[in-house]
Amino acid sequence: QVHLVESGGGLVQPGGSLRLSCAASGFTFSNYFMNWYRQAPGKERELVATISSGGGMTKYADSVKGRFIISRDNAKDTVYLQMNSLRPEDTAVYYCNAHATATYDYWGQGTQVTVSS
Repeated sequence: QVHLVESGGGLVQPGGSLRLSCAASGFTFSNYFMNWYRQAPGKERELVATISSGGGMTKYADSVKGRFIISRDNAKDTVYLQMNSLRPEDTAVYYCNAHATATYDYWGQGTQVTVSS
């Protein structure tokens, strides 16, 4: 059974940092691109960052470029999102996604990130 379990969310002040983790199980993690998405209240889900299966390629939304870093550890079946210089507009539920094809596409349950003073 496939599981993606996010952790590391919480409340942080503007300018602060958080590190999200997503632990995967039930599939061959190293074969999948991994993505972090986020969804703020009243807004559509947004792709934040992508990392290739081997970790050699990363991409970021313009809104987080230079502040967020996606990484993965295929030995631990885990993907990370280091979030620095957080802003109130980063407040959202953050979701981990594993993608290989339209059929092999899995989602976590999400973790709340709130940036507020």
